[in-house]
Amino acid sequence: MSKSNLLLELYSNLSTTGALTFSSKALVNKMLTYTDIEHAKLIVELGGGDGSISQGIIERLSPEGELLIFEINQSFCHSMRKQFPQANIKIICDSAENIDKYLGGRKADYIVSSLPFIILPKLVTDKILIKSRDALAPKGKMVIMTYSYHLKKLFKKFFSHMEVKFTFRNLPPAFVMICH
Repeated sequence: MSKSNLLLELYSNLSTTGALTFSSKALVNKMLTYTDIEHAKLIVELGGGDGSISQGIIERLSPEGELLIFEINQSFCHSMRKQFPQANIKIICDSAENIDKYLGGRKADYIVSSLPFIILPKLVTDKILIKSRDALAPKGKMVIMTYSYHLKKLFKKFFSHMEVKFTFRNLPPAFVMICH
């Protein structure tokens, strides 16, 4: 799928993508600065979209590492399956609410999210955050990209430690929230 078709898909589904454009390389690098992907065994991405963040993770992922990418948009899933055919990359076309069904009791070193929590129903958001928190390894982190600083209060309900960073180098500028 071409970038223009991906953008058309993005704008056609604003209620589920919650983004005006795809994540910039600068934002992806900022998010992944707070991880150690090279030494991670299991990484989960929530909201794969066009694969911008996925690509950054894969560039850092060791051959022994595994990446599970959750995405509900069928077109994005299809495109990412073509883009990332590696055996250690799994594209899961399902809601992040079901993360526990795909982990098989394993714990993630990192969960990286670009989900539009600001527009998701409260019950869905709470379920995703509870299941994400429970899916993390003891020293694991959830790194969340968001456009709203106000979501910090929400994330604090589920995570005991939080850091908030900001980057202008994205359209629109974005917050990176590191939760553990």
